[in-house]
Order: sequence, then structure tokens, then C-alpha cells
Amino acid sequence: MIDATDLKEQQMIVVTGATGNLGTLVVEGLIEQVPAQEIAVVVRDAAKAARLGERGVEVRQADYDDPASLTGAFREGEKVLLISGSEVGRRVPQHKAVVDAAKDAKVALLAYTSVLGGPAADFELAREHQLTERYIIDSGLPYTLLRNGWYHEVYTGAIGQAVAAGGLLTSAAEGARVASAARADYAAAAVAVLTGEGHENAEYELSGDEAWTFEEYAAELSRRLGKEIPVNRVPAEKHREILLGAGVPDTFAPILVGIDEAISRGFLAVQTGDLARLIGRPTTPIADAIARAVDQA
Repeated sequence: MIDATDLKEQQMIVVTGATGNLGTLVVEGLIEQVPAQEIAVVVRDAAKAARLGERGVEVRQADYDDPASLTGAFREGEKVLLISGSEVGRRVPQHKAVVDAAKDAKVALLAYTSVLGGPAADFELAREHQLTERYIIDSGLPYTLLRNGWYHEVYTGAIGQAVAAGGLLTSAAEGARVASAARADYAAAAVAVLTGEGHENAEYELSGDEAWTFEEYAAELSRRLGKEIPVNRVPAEKHREILLGAGVPDTFAPILVGIDEAISRGFLAVQTGDLARLIGRPTTPIADAIARAVDQA
């Protein structure tokens, strides 16, 4: 017989990395859909999740870099969202530790925030995601791969830099397009998977409904600011030099340049409609994201 405690554990939804930008939105979205008592978060710093605890969310402390701390972080029958780590170069062992703990716990579903294109993506930032995806699939756990495209916030968060530099810096080819979406859109997709049914062993290619060019982005930003913000298009090597001069670490600058090269090849312009279908509405237009960022500046 299953007692009330067992039933509660089977219904729990667990979010790792829950105090980050994406995780925060996912947890807030879950709280709107299910009782807070059916949500748990796995965080490195429990103090950062204290307010969630006050709202009834269960706070579990563990560290991607400490596999032993992940023992007991998950329980049988739970649905788990593994939000990819932010420390590029260290993410594969971090993710493997989470997958191993989830497998040991016999969770019902492991969802993972990956990258648009999955195995086909040929840029450096995708490599750790691809290795993680393969590890998840080979684990035998029921899984959902949420292959997130580019975020609007990558660009709207750099509006101040574009203004200060006198233009939008890119080494992407003229006419290249980006089918980005808002971080909140991707969070809503994760919520839909975690609260819904029928997503086992599914792979979703998530991107915005609109694919825009840098010229279109700059024109909309110029209109909103009331001043001309041109596109400063430079060769890849010059782009790398500028990033290094701005303080971007020498291990990460080539990755950013590689993303623009991928944009030139169309890798981040893919539009499948998966994101809009999962969230049940159109994705957030880039113009709306620009307007919001300008208003909040």
C-alpha cells in the first residue's frame, strides 16, 4: 500500500539551479500551476532559496561539483529538471553527477535544458550539451530534451554596451537571422513539460516564431531609443580581439565568436514551432523584448 508520504514524493517536481535566471522563472511558473508543497529546488546556496522555502517549496542543498552532496537530492517517482550549468568547460562532469544521482533515485522523468540543433550543432558551446544528452539517453532514464535556442536577453541585456560602443557588435554575416525567444518563453516550456504528460523520451527544438537580422534588431532599437544604433560588423578575428580587450576571458571569447559563425550558417535561425506549441501561445516578439529593456534601463 502507498501511504500519503509516498504519494507526495511521487508527485514532487524538482528543479536544479533554481536560483539562476532561468530557474527562478521556472519555479515561479510552477508555483502558478501546482501547490508549492509539490515543488522542490536543488541549490548550491540554500540562503538564496530561503524565500522559496518560506512559500512552501522544499529546499534541498547540493552542488554539481560535489557528487556526494547529490545523494538524496532526488527521490523515486519525481520529475526533475536539470538546468545546465553556467561554468563552460566544467559542465560535463557536473551534469553527469546529477544524472547519476537521478538514476540512482529512479526518478520518473529527467528533463534537460540543452541547445538548439542537438547533435547537429557544430559550434563549440554545443559540445558539452551534446555529451550530456548522450549520457542522459544512455542512462536509461525517461528523459525530455529541451533544446533551447538563443535568448532575447543575450542582446537586450547588452543594449547599454551597444550604445556606449556606438553600435551593435557582431561578426555574423549580413542577412544572417536569429530565431530567439524570451527567457520566460523557455521557462514556460519547461513548466509545461514538468506539469504535463506524454513528454517521455521527447526532444524539442525550441526557438522563436520570428527570425530577425541584426539590421532589423538595430533598426528597432534605434527607433525605441530615438537615436541611431548601427550594426558594427567586423571579421571574426577582430571580433575576438575586441572581446578580449573588453575583458572577456580568453577561453570564452572564441566561443562567442563561434556562435556568430554558427548564426552565419543558419544554426540559430531554425524555426520548428515546438516552443509555441508547448507554451500554447506565440513566443515573445523581439520588439517587445527591446521595448521592455529600454523602459527598464
